[in-house]
Amino acid sequence: MTRVLDSYVQDAWWSPDDAADAVVVRDASTGAEVCRVSTAGLDLAAAVVHARTVGQRSLGALTFHQRALLLKQFALALTACKDELYALSAHTGATSRDNLSDIDGGLGVLFTYSSKGRRELPNAQVVVDGPAEPLAKDGSFLGRHVYTRLPGVAVQINAFNFPMWGALEKFAPAFLAGVPTIVKPATPTAYVAEAWVRILVESGLLPAGSLQLVSGAVPGLFDLLDLGDTVGFTGSAGTAERLRSQAKPGVRFTSETDSINASVLGPDATPDTPEFDAYVRQLLSELVTKAGQKCTAIRRAIVPEGVQPALATALAAKIAERVVVGDPRAEGVTMGPVVSTAQRDEVLRSVRALQDAGGRLVIGSTAPPDIRRADGTTGQAPDGAFLEPMVLAFDAAHAEAGAAVHEVEAFGPVTSVLGYRSLAEAADLVGRGGGSLVTSIATHDPAVAVELITRVGAYNGRVLVLDRDDARTSTGHGSPVPHLVHGGPGRAGGGEELGGIRAVLHYMQRTAVQGSPRMLTALTGVWHAGAEADATGTHPFRKPLTQLRLGDRIESAEREVTLDDIETFAAFTGDTFYAHMDEAAASANPFFPGRVAHGYLLVSWAAGLFVDPDPGPVLANYGLENLRFLTPVSPGDRIRVALTAKQITPRETDEYGEVRWDAVIRNDRDEVVAEYDVLTLVAKEWPPAAQEATA
Repeated sequence: MTRVLDSYVQDAWWSPDDAADAVVVRDASTGAEVCRVSTAGLDLAAAVVHARTVGQRSLGALTFHQRALLLKQFALALTACKDELYALSAHTGATSRDNLSDIDGGLGVLFTYSSKGRRELPNAQVVVDGPAEPLAKDGSFLGRHVYTRLPGVAVQINAFNFPMWGALEKFAPAFLAGVPTIVKPATPTAYVAEAWVRILVESGLLPAGSLQLVSGAVPGLFDLLDLGDTVGFTGSAGTAERLRSQAKPGVRFTSETDSINASVLGPDATPDTPEFDAYVRQLLSELVTKAGQKCTAIRRAIVPEGVQPALATALAAKIAERVVVGDPRAEGVTMGPVVSTAQRDEVLRSVRALQDAGGRLVIGSTAPPDIRRADGTTGQAPDGAFLEPMVLAFDAAHAEAGAAVHEVEAFGPVTSVLGYRSLAEAADLVGRGGGSLVTSIATHDPAVAVELITRVGAYNGRVLVLDRDDARTSTGHGSPVPHLVHGGPGRAGGGEELGGIRAVLHYMQRTAVQGSPRMLTALTGVWHAGAEADATGTHPFRKPLTQLRLGDRIESAEREVTLDDIETFAAFTGDTFYAHMDEAAASANPFFPGRVAHGYLLVSWAAGLFVDPDPGPVLANYGLENLRFLTPVSPGDRIRVALTAKQITPRETDEYGEVRWDAVIRNDRDEVVAEYDVLTLVAKEWPPAAQEATA
């Protein structure tokens, strides 16, 4: 594979004419050349223009649901080629277990965003944020917050440790938002990024201009970006600040950078508890997974003073039992090398800095380790980037006075152990990291968890509580999940990635729109009271999705509520609350004029007033939302209901969709008794095509 990596720009593969200055990328275990990387002569400006024009146009023609379905198809295409990706990943030093985090983790991101996009976003191109805000007494002027997609390109600059997951965690939400992406992978593992992009290109699924790959340096790129463009960076805090200073004011720059993450052992988690065992297993996992090359890895193990020796003994036993360092292609290897010899040397420099600050190496050595080679033999590998797990211990005095343990990150299989004497001191030690992606807490005592979370929450993007109840099911300290925010304050970069639909909204602009109900209905695809409504002609429950329109309405006849109705409902349901059954007690209640009808009686009757009973396009009622009872109904009052098609969401893969109906119950004095949304599943065609063919 000794070739110059291609870039994928303007929907075509590109390679440099002159690669004399190409950077050589080597296998982390053997030092053999894997590929070369160069972008000499690449027209970055044309790539940016292509994204803003062709990419924006092709993605803009799709709805959220259509984009979400493509994400699932991308995931399936990549899943079919996992073995190829695993083999390439071995060159980076990744073991089969490491691939679960990077390759399978990236696939999981695609599947998750596909699912959440179809479940949580409309089958439209605009996202509504919050309820409408009335701005005029007569309802003719409203305000509403909406999200629309940014008009530019999402540039992502990724770290070497997760060439697939790290890219897809940014690509998936940007794609779902409708914003094209340019991926710039880190050079040491760029060949893995090139491989997954090539698989997607060859699948034929990518909309034109939606994804481009630049395999190498991007000089002058920031001069090309402007308002509407975004940059997502993962890497060191120093590089992030340098790049942030280059971004123009209109460019959204978010970063996820190195952080000195912590894991706190609660005072109740003594060595004889399940929490202590879970803490040790988690610490081992974070120490050796990806050879410790994770921005979320545990860099500081903060434990009760006096527990450090027991922790070191237990961890050393686990390392001896489970860790085999070597070439990931060798059978039985559980920890591979770091990504390059340069990275190995950088880790060793950081370890020396920690030792100079008072750290004592209690597990492991800085000497070159004996490793298991691909052929099964053992010995040293001078051309490989191997390290063994290392644990440093700091005594209390150094924990209080020294700064290095809270500032120096050895980005490899290295962690430091510190003691604390109180929960307040433990929280202070966490905070001295300057802002982290994640802190975990091992405790079975809710009081300990609550106190620590309230003290350290502001320093972290994520906090995991580990105990005997969730130890088997926990995703672990260092595993971000696409459902939750991944990021952190301060040194961690201040940005947020993932987080479900929150991440999609990073690539959209929230705008407060003011206008009439008619205009807001047209913009949002959600009917607003005061916009046109049609109560004439066919009952809306007789209309399939292809015929139903926003504003289609049924206005019911009236029905009188009697005391017998109230008592019958109470007896039938068992709801004999005094407001329905006791005149004196009800009259004494400040909210009721006397005995009143049950709210659920009124909702049930409303359904009877608007439902069309015959089989038809409405297949099922699957719930109510936003139900509010506003005016009590007394015996002798008459109620009626207006039901209006409020939002219509066809499903891309089914013969039906969801319809949200605006329901308003009024009394004979025209007061609003209740209002709520009715949710139904409605066929796209009626009768179904199969029935028509049979007929």
